[in-house]
Amino acid sequence: MLHEAVSDTFFIWRKEAGRTIRDQGALIFFILVPLFYPMLYAFIYTEETVREVPAVVVDEANTALSREFVRRVDATPDVNVLAKTGNMEEAKERMRQAEVYGIIRIPDDFSREVSRGGQAHVSLYCDMSGLLYYKALLLACTEVSLEMNTELQIERMGNSTAREDEVATAPLRYKDVALFNPANGFASFLIPAVLMLVLQQTLLLGIGMMNGTARERATFHTQLISGHGRGTVRLVLGKALCYFMVYALVGIWVLAVVPHVFHLVQIPQTTDLLAFMVPYLLACIFFSMTCSLLVSHRETCMPLFVFMSLPMLFISGISWPGVAVPAFWEYVSWLIPSTFGINGFVRINTMGALLGDVSFEYAGLWIQTAVYFLTACAAYYYMIEESRKKAGLS
Repeated sequence: MLHEAVSDTFFIWRKEAGRTIRDQGALIFFILVPLFYPMLYAFIYTEETVREVPAVVVDEANTALSREFVRRVDATPDVNVLAKTGNMEEAKERMRQAEVYGIIRIPDDFSREVSRGGQAHVSLYCDMSGLLYYKALLLACTEVSLEMNTELQIERMGNSTAREDEVATAPLRYKDVALFNPANGFASFLIPAVLMLVLQQTLLLGIGMMNGTARERATFHTQLISGHGRGTVRLVLGKALCYFMVYALVGIWVLAVVPHVFHLVQIPQTTDLLAFMVPYLLACIFFSMTCSLLVSHRETCMPLFVFMSLPMLFISGISWPGVAVPAFWEYVSWLIPSTFGINGFVRINTMGALLGDVSFEYAGLWIQTAVYFLTACAAYYYMIEESRKKAGLS
């Protein structure tokens, strides 16, 4: 009996592999999209950080001190002072025309306030439609102002030694260390999460498309070995084996080769990462097979699953802080394999965690694998019976 079950499962695996190869749409989602989309996404953000953000300066003071401030801001790698003007309206028009992404305004009393020991102000106006522009402009202006503050403070103290100046201006030294993302880059932060999501979403689309085609043509029941009795469980296992073998290779490309090509942070224990990926792929496969019940036609999977990518990324707790996700959506996110997969992968791959450190995510994926295997069997049983009725069989 066991030998027969194993034989049937491998027979279905071979048949599903043949169906996959003949289905151009499935090949696109199973092979081409995982092959090229991660490369494209990583290439777009390969620079990691935004440099030389164009800005315009409104220097109403036009003094040596104000010009020195502008010169130093322009000398930073983050900002490119594209133009200087004394007219705020002209600067606003440049921003409306998208020639610049920020306005640095120095008031006419800038040097006068500094000279009499008062507090001068510099205003920064940023295009907040792109937060990375804001970050670059704000950091550049802040660093320059702090540096000039220190120099002015030293000048007024009149200390006799450089050591006295150092102690007076910085009595408490601190060191800022960026852990796990030394460049503070966008790619190292977001790409690992996107790569894991790509695996899940391409499985959803590929499996959904193939099952939608079978339901359209009422051929689902013909995929069984024979009759009612030797069907659902072996069909699900055989198909899942086919998808797992394909995505074992695809996963190596997406999660190992692509990050290496673009020099993203990778510090995993290989055995722990491989052990973690087994339940993730299985959970994604059975989750996709279950969700295919919602796909009644070949094209249905596109509007049904594509739009879900961004919400799934947001509620995973990576692109949006997990502590800020409402409790309801946090519980909803536990139904989706990518939530546990993304968090576990980022901690293992980027932060050097061991399998025991991600035990919550690891256990969650195995629970999802078991639950979604049962729901996949129920979904396939329903679709098989639906197909038999459409074909006029009892």
